[in-house]
Amino acid sequence: MKKYLSLVIIALGIVADQFFKSWVVGHIPLGNVRNFLPRVLSLTYLQNRGAAWSSLEGQQWFFLILTPIVVLAAAYFLWKKATNNWYFFGLSLIIAGALGNFIDRVHQGFVVDMFQTDFINFPIFNIADSLLSVGFVLLFIAILTDKEAK
Repeated sequence: MKKYLSLVIIALGIVADQFFKSWVVGHIPLGNVRNFLPRVLSLTYLQNRGAAWSSLEGQQWFFLILTPIVVLAAAYFLWKKATNNWYFFGLSLIIAGALGNFIDRVHQGFVVDMFQTDFINFPIFNIADSLLSVGFVLLFIAILTDKEAK
C-alpha cells in the first residue's frame, strides 16, 4: 500500500511543479517580477540552464545522464526502505523533484525557476527544487535515525 502512496506523492509533485511552471511561463514575461507575498516572496520567470545557483551552466548532457541514474537508485532504495517513513517520504520527494526538473531539461533545454525570496538574498528556485531540498533533509534524518544501519 505504501508503495502506491509513493507513486501518488511522486505524481502530485510532478503535476504541481509542471503546472506552476507552465502558469509562470504563460503569465510572466521572461525576467519580469510579480509581487506575490509582499516583502516575502515574488514570482520571477527565469530560465536556469545549470544546476543549483546556475552552477554547471551549459552542461545539460550531464543532467540528462545523471538524473535517470539518481531516480533509479532512489526508486530502488524506496522499495527496499519503504517501511521507514523518513526514507519513504524523502525518497518520494527526491524522485518527484528530480523528474520535475528533468522534464524541463528534456523538453526545453533549461529549467524554469520562479520563486524569489524578498527577505533574504537567495537563488531563485521552483517547486521541484523545493521537493528535492525537503527530500534530502528527510533522507538525512532517515540515515541518522536508521537503527538497522548502526
